Amino acid sequence: MTDVTDVRGSAGRTSVLPPLPEAPPAVPEAPPAVPKDRRALRAVARWTAAVVAFGVLGSGVAYGITEQERTDVPGLSTKSDGRWDYPALVKPALPAGAALPYAADNPGMIHYADLEQLLLPAPAGSVPDPTLKGDRSRISTARFLQEFGTDYRIPSMRDDLAQGGPLQIAARGWTMPDGTATRIYLVRFHSAGYQSAFTTLYLSNAGVAPRVLKDVEGESALDEDYDTGNGMPHVRHDVYVESAPTGPVQVRHAYLAAGDIVALVVQSRKGSAAAVPFHQTTILQEQLLG
Repeated sequence: MTDVTDVRGSAGRTSVLPPLPEAPPAVPEAPPAVPKDRRALRAVARWTAAVVAFGVLGSGVAYGITEQERTDVPGLSTKSDGRWDYPALVKPALPAGAALPYAADNPGMIHYADLEQLLLPAPAGSVPDPTLKGDRSRISTARFLQEFGTDYRIPSMRDDLAQGGPLQIAARGWTMPDGTATRIYLVRFHSAGYQSAFTTLYLSNAGVAPRVLKDVEGESALDEDYDTGNGMPHVRHDVYVESAPTGPVQVRHAYLAAGDIVALVVQSRKGSAAAVPFHQTTILQEQLLG
């Protein structure tokens, strides 16, 4: 077990995160329905070509972590100011006999745990976002795309998500007493290859954020202060902060690519959005996907 820094509380102490407790076995989710019309079949062919082009990221990659324990979760080394009081993380349950997402016998890098269990729980003192209260935290594609405001790629993103798209989208959101609003989305695809194809098409860029989120009036640049060495090499993160001058609200956001799942973490606040709780929230969500 690796010694890490506790990022869950706000008391400023340095301690070792305990092993994530085992949750009871989950019931496997039903497989997605087979597309029936010709348009869907063409979409499947197009997604298949994209997967081949970008690679299925199979067992030959496996991120080199097949021997890492899932309870070895890293932390965030910061001062104690501004951290939120999150509950203890719980290791997501797996169906009986299911492989871990980055195991050698899971070439699609599929997270077999229920998607809701992979969402970061809200911290103490928060008020839930009523627009993200679907059954088992599931939301529609339309609700997910609302985060991208009037970005010109929304129609093509909608088409690809509908035709070759995700198995599910889950989300959780809350607002803290200081007005900081947080929303986390998990988009689960059929495999790591499908996730990689979508991420490459829409969510990848160098230097500035590839998509303009709602409430962002200019552009968002890479957050150079984010802890890139947080011990989760199998979760890719692209972390952004809205550049000055901002409008009435400053927005911070991150994309986390983890096997078959891509996560969007958004945090915003009138005036300015603090870095510490955003970094804390993003790293804890990385841990749950790792």
